[in-house]
Amino acid sequence: MQAIIVFDFGGVLFDWNPDYLYQSLIPDEAERARFLEHVCNPAWNIEQDRGRPIAEAIAIKATEYPHYAEQIAAFYQRWPETLRGLLPEGMALYQALKQAGYPIFGLTNWSDETFPYAWENYPFLHEITDIVVSGRIGLIKPDPAIYHTMYQRILQHYPEAKPEQLIFIDDAAHNAQGARNVGWQAIHHTSAGETAARLRELGLAF
Repeated sequence: MQAIIVFDFGGVLFDWNPDYLYQSLIPDEAERARFLEHVCNPAWNIEQDRGRPIAEAIAIKATEYPHYAEQIAAFYQRWPETLRGLLPEGMALYQALKQAGYPIFGLTNWSDETFPYAWENYPFLHEITDIVVSGRIGLIKPDPAIYHTMYQRILQHYPEAKPEQLIFIDDAAHNAQGARNVGWQAIHHTSAGETAARLRELGLAF
């Protein structure tokens, strides 16, 4: 059987960055950097990706940083402003692999409460064979369990699929390594060109 491609979304296909929103809310660059490092930071955001309710997350941070209560609430009230759109080079790679006939799946750390916005506004997601959204299952990369969940979903479509046939593309090195740890092949995505070259090294034709 041919290779099966599993795409991460943020940083590979989607251009997501909280800084896009907070440039207007906190104009001072140094203050904004501190806010995104210590207040609405990745460690806080990943818990929503794990399934923590947004209302709970906002309440926790607003209690800890009451003087930033409005800015904290804006993280999700104005969440679409953190998503600038699609990354053209990543999407070109996705389209090339799709047109070449490779099965494509999605595995993303994403809140179940914000993913519907992407689903409704980016129709290409409906073309993907199956998508595992971390917030829906209470697991996040690089927990081995989320890769096992993805593999079981793939088996529903391709019962003969072997772990070594799966090629995972993720912009976070530790997430790519998590896939390797369960027997998949994986590419740490730093650019579409480098990822395409690596895919061709693995024998893919597109």
